[in-house]
Amino acid sequence: MDKLFADKTILITGGTGSFGQKFVDVIQSSFSPKKLIVFSRDELKQSEMQQKFTQSSMRFFIGDVRDQTRLDEACRDVDLIVHAAAMKQVPASEYNPTECIKTNIDGAQNVIKAALNNSVSSVIALSTDKAANPVNLYGATKLASDKLFIAANNIVGQRNTKFSVVRYGNVIGSRGSIVPLYQRLVSENCGHLPVTHPGMTRFVITLRQGVKFVIDAFRRMQGGEIFVPKLPSVKVITVAQALGPDLPTKIIGIRPGEKLHEVMCSSDDSHLVLEYDNHFVIKPSIQIREEIDYSVDNKGDTGKLVSEGFEYQSGTNCSFLDATEFNRLVSLSNN
Repeated sequence: MDKLFADKTILITGGTGSFGQKFVDVIQSSFSPKKLIVFSRDELKQSEMQQKFTQSSMRFFIGDVRDQTRLDEACRDVDLIVHAAAMKQVPASEYNPTECIKTNIDGAQNVIKAALNNSVSSVIALSTDKAANPVNLYGATKLASDKLFIAANNIVGQRNTKFSVVRYGNVIGSRGSIVPLYQRLVSENCGHLPVTHPGMTRFVITLRQGVKFVIDAFRRMQGGEIFVPKLPSVKVITVAQALGPDLPTKIIGIRPGEKLHEVMCSSDDSHLVLEYDNHFVIKPSIQIREEIDYSVDNKGDTGKLVSEGFEYQSGTNCSFLDATEFNRLVSLSNN
């Protein structure tokens, strides 16, 4: 039994989303938590999850991360928090900016307050590659959220609460991703698959890989890190060719707020980036607790500073998937 989760109470915000459901599945099948609390505002999805996850340790709380009081109630006696709740759709965020800010920034601060008020041991917030050098509001709010969680380590006082962030790329098969869209268009016998730009690239990860990376980050974290997994890249046109090999593609142009390539570690942060075997760690720019040596994590693994000007970008990544490899990853994502 993993001591990190043994007899612990875990809360996940946005727990009815794609990540949340896979997280609950992995935790319940591999660990023995005391309680696993799903916190979200979607009562229908909670009802569906209750039918799927029937373990006595399961708890379901209706609530919104915008509601500080409800979060405080939900976090009583909680040991670990995964903050996955967010407004993620780029066009919806651009059209409804204040709503995006309330959820992604104000909601992040509410989670921090609730964790501190209840002396939660460890908190990991999920981020996105769009938070690095953001060009849209969604990315900008997630960057602000990242900054809030990292800076929260400077105000813990005598508490033992630690805050860290996990940042990764596009999740294969998640709601809103391109894979379900292409699969639907193929099943409907459409005449072509739309591609924004022939050179557009993205980092890709499966839900299970994302969950396992978050779990591993709990083992490694000292508080203040942004954990970035080493992932393969894929061209969007390769995704279309993999899922619809018999269909032509149609270039439709880059959409508003969209990048040609995504970045997870920017060159401006290269002086803060440590490289480990399977991931990177971005150290906090302002470090109050000088005794923390981020080059050695809590598992005893060591990282080395990257070279000046280093940038971890999907277009210059050393690992690219072809159509066959991408289809294999899609198959793995269904498990």
